[in-house]
Amino acid sequence: MSNNQAIYRIQFISSGERYELYVKELVSSQVFGFVEIADFVWDKHTELVVDPSHEKLKNEFSKVKRSYIPMHNVLRIDQVEKQGSAKISQLSDKVTHLHSPIYTPKK
Repeated sequence: MSNNQAIYRIQFISSGERYELYVKELVSSQVFGFVEIADFVWDKHTELVVDPSHEKLKNEFSKVKRSYIPMHNVLRIDQVEKQGSAKISQLSDKVTHLHSPIYTPKK
């Protein structure tokens, strides 16, 4: 990349759907069990062709500076050379939902 700014693609589960977002900032949060993402990157090419999934994401995250995603909802994180289109897709039957927390205190 020419400007040495890393771009990350993060895929996670939210509300029973698979989200795929591109961000410039991705760190392990100080809030235990969460991944912190910020500086969202939106595809400019979709302004010509309306992609409902992309527009839904842009609207959902339009006023968001930082988002905290539970680690057990993260499917994959990749560092990529350039961004693609952010999208929401339905989960396939092959994806296992983990609804239990990572840390469970002893009783």
